[in-house]
Amino acid sequence: MNNENAVLQIKDVGFRVANNTILQHVGFNLSPGEFKLITGPSGCGKSTLLKIVASLLSPTEGTILFEGQDIASLSPESYRQQVSYCVQTPVLFGDTVFDNLIFPWQIRNKTPEPEKFIDDLARFGLAKETLTKSISELSGGEKQRVSLIRNLQFLPKVLLLDEITSALDDANKRNVNEIIHRYAREQNIAVLWVTHDSNEITHADDVITLQPHGGKMQEANLG
Repeated sequence: MNNENAVLQIKDVGFRVANNTILQHVGFNLSPGEFKLITGPSGCGKSTLLKIVASLLSPTEGTILFEGQDIASLSPESYRQQVSYCVQTPVLFGDTVFDNLIFPWQIRNKTPEPEKFIDDLARFGLAKETLTKSISELSGGEKQRVSLIRNLQFLPKVLLLDEITSALDDANKRNVNEIIHRYAREQNIAVLWVTHDSNEITHADDVITLQPHGGKMQEANLG
């Protein structure tokens, strides 16, 4: 992969806690419009790697470059608006779904478009009534989709996804998978997706397989 085109460069990243090596010598590039999956057995550091790329953890070795700059030198607020992170068990806040979808607009001092919210909900298989629903009434799968919609209100340059379809049925998994692929293809968003799902793995451009205890990572091009 050409470094000049890469929006993210993961360079020889390692992570240790005390004497426990979780990641070691992880390196790859991610370019605009590219869809990469990270897989591997439980405990091999997949979620840890995504947290490091999201700037929520600092690597104990190596560096991560975003558009050629070390992310450690960038303001977290600016970086996280361009590199968006979605987790398996999302944190929703406020009282309603609307409170969550309005949040990205508020932090940018912009006025939201409620009609857009309803269109977004429909695209992810959620009824318009969901907008006024209390977050305490949502199922795990609904929370995952609301969190993703929240993160896509303003398109990031990079989308980091950690097992975000784990609570969805097969039809909704396929729908979310197609939507994310469309964003990558049409909006040129770079996607890094942690998953165990074999169907999702077959649809990736590249698959990075991590090994337990900081074992050697493997990258396979499926494109």
